[in-house]
Amino acid sequence: MARKPKSVKQSPVKQTLKPATQLVHGGTLRSQFGETSEALFLTQGFVYASAEEAAARFSGKDPGFIYSRFSNPTVAMFEERMRLLEGAEAARSTASGMAAVTAAMLCQLKAGDHVVAARALFGSCRYIVEDLLPRYGITSTLVDGKDLGQWKKAVKPTTKAFFLESPTNPTLEIVDIRAVADIAHKAGARLVVDNVFATPLMQKPLALGADVVVYSATKHIDGQGRVLGGVILCDNTFLNDHLHNFLRQTGPSLSPFNAWVLLKGLETLAVRVERQVASAAKIADFLAGHKKIRRLIYPGRDDHPQAEIIRRQMTGGSNLIAFEVAGGRAGAFRAANGFRIIGISNNLGDAKSLVTHPSTTTHQRLSEEARREQGITQGLLRLSVGLEDPDDLIEDLDRALSAPRRAGR
Repeated sequence: MARKPKSVKQSPVKQTLKPATQLVHGGTLRSQFGETSEALFLTQGFVYASAEEAAARFSGKDPGFIYSRFSNPTVAMFEERMRLLEGAEAARSTASGMAAVTAAMLCQLKAGDHVVAARALFGSCRYIVEDLLPRYGITSTLVDGKDLGQWKKAVKPTTKAFFLESPTNPTLEIVDIRAVADIAHKAGARLVVDNVFATPLMQKPLALGADVVVYSATKHIDGQGRVLGGVILCDNTFLNDHLHNFLRQTGPSLSPFNAWVLLKGLETLAVRVERQVASAAKIADFLAGHKKIRRLIYPGRDDHPQAEIIRRQMTGGSNLIAFEVAGGRAGAFRAANGFRIIGISNNLGDAKSLVTHPSTTTHQRLSEEARREQGITQGLLRLSVGLEDPDDLIEDLDRALSAPRRAGR
């Protein structure tokens, strides 16, 4: 795919620069006007100087852009910045995080293939594995992602892909990515990792052996609740053999405007995530001692069940906290309805703190048995910590959790 017309200059950014610098400068293209901020190219197509140039452009002999469904200068900047940040050979963006997951799986699979996936997945990801893939003759086996023995046992001669997220949504379980990657590769399969909860700043799945990494850029990468987007990171072989033509022909393209917003989000990603994680750690310590909390799960605490794996594969915790409120669903609803600062929303990674009740929102389509397998109880809430002062958030949590139960409630 052509990436850059002759009139656009690439900003020289080395792969060895620190992430915070790459997030500001990586992938920048400047037009003949020398703009400071990345230019927003709102165009469907591109004009050629001659019929000969058009023919050369379509044949791949002449570098440049052809059609914004294939590539676009603003989108290309976002993809290159993500590639540099992740340390990948290639990056391609999509219209949403779920478009990235779907494309990463379907582009490499065909009828008769088999997928092994961790059962602790976002509800829509489970739909892809359990409902969508079988429509195309692709079978799957769900396993406890923490149990390496189950990954090994699930492998079949037709297994072509492994799929997991770590930390998981919403119970923040951790999967040993390197160990699962080794199992996948011995089976001749690729490992696809959804890294959205860790962000590219706190976990590098490709360095741990993963073959493909996907993100919902809607979350931390935008970070301010504005646009949808997704991105797939991989090597050039996967891009050329599977992903490139799938995206080109099926068209789940990211809009140039959304790409521009995401570029602006990347500029502040490091400072936002650092602040959010520090606040989440403080809030988790508060919740751990609260009398209304029956269970607390936070990857930054030593009492996390997979704390040893976290120390090996992550450089920090998360801005996500899962906690179970006493009183089941009624107790969880009472707490959520009592917040004055924290909003009720199924989004995460936002500048604003948000809480959701997974059992009735993001994972409501799962059976009660499937939710129990993942530890999603009726009293469980998932908190995404934002940029507010952590003391104000703690006060908000304490007030809502400590409010007396009203008669009939």
